[in-house]
Amino acid sequence: MCLTASPSGSARRPGGRVAVPQRDAAGPRPTSRDVAHAAGVSQATVSLVLGDKWRGRVAEPTAERVRAAARTLGYRPNLAARSLRTGHTRTALLVVPALTNDFFAGVYTGAVEVASAHGFGLVLYPSPTGIAPARDPFASARAALDGVIASSMAVESLAELRAGGLPLVMLDSDASDTATVNFDIADGMRQVARHLRALGHHRIAHVASAVDSWTFAVRARALAGAVAGSGARLVRTERCELSVPGGLAAATRALAGVPGPDAPTALVCDDDLLAAGALKAARRLGLRVPEDVSVTGFDDLALARAVEPELTTLRLPAADMGAAGMRALLAELAERPGPSGPSAASAATPTAASASSAPSAPHDAEAPESEKEGGRETVLPVTLLARASTGPPPTP
Repeated sequence: MCLTASPSGSARRPGGRVAVPQRDAAGPRPTSRDVAHAAGVSQATVSLVLGDKWRGRVAEPTAERVRAAARTLGYRPNLAARSLRTGHTRTALLVVPALTNDFFAGVYTGAVEVASAHGFGLVLYPSPTGIAPARDPFASARAALDGVIASSMAVESLAELRAGGLPLVMLDSDASDTATVNFDIADGMRQVARHLRALGHHRIAHVASAVDSWTFAVRARALAGAVAGSGARLVRTERCELSVPGGLAAATRALAGVPGPDAPTALVCDDDLLAAGALKAARRLGLRVPEDVSVTGFDDLALARAVEPELTTLRLPAADMGAAGMRALLAELAERPGPSGPSAASAATPTAASASSAPSAPHDAEAPESEKEGGRETVLPVTLLARASTGPPPTP
């Protein structure tokens, strides 16, 4: 094929495509000067294109030629040098209280997809102190990060990480002074109560998590209100650690501790782990689920479909929460002047042009229509999944 020379001396195929010589994998690391030479442009143009600042300043065909040259050469920007030059690391931290619950894996999956689509790195930090105050995993979070997302933790527990004014987004929290992304937990409990009342249940017990957090407090209040408003009775509340053994012990107390006529015919559990324990408790007491007692969970973990009978539970789309949290952090960064401002999150609100060239990700679309924006809070809907662990109460 005939090749033509570019102004910089690099060979260019007809149609503007660049013929880039392949580098030896063992050779020196390619530089922006190499990319500029291969694409037939200046280093300043390479910087604009690869820094996502080219729109309105560089023609689309030229920008694509630069990106193609960078891909072919295997060029990667020197992030340390960029950080020193711009004051941005394009790195966010996701803090979770534990990795033992697959819910938080879903949060990370959603957040990292959006982060990657916008050229951000995401560091997962399981706090060694759980929901207690989290330690800064860096010598200085402000120097290493552009922002923090925290899931299922109290805002005061992040004081050390927030030092220096790092942008913060809270997931599953009642924080009043920062952006939040929450599930509609109260509506979820109302859905559970309506489901049980429609089946004919009048006596309900609550197997409640003893974890002192906003989400479990909301579950308790919402269930009590929904049950009272439906004409049913909340006959007992048993609190326990958030585990299968905890659910087993609490459900045993709930089922064995109330006289026959007042015994609960349904157990509402704060989590699928507790519900799995409740299923074990029922079996050990000689009760059939759902013929003698119904059991509901919360979260729709993989466990909910692994037990028998499969759990009626509330699906909390963890990946959607992580994605919404990362989008909220990008929006926070875009609104801030200076080092944490628009250049740190230039793709926070992508235009039609940028969307065509940015990597696609399942959770990087516009927020679902069912999300509700109220000030700085995003509320995500939850869905009741009726399965085999609930049914009509036993006949007297």
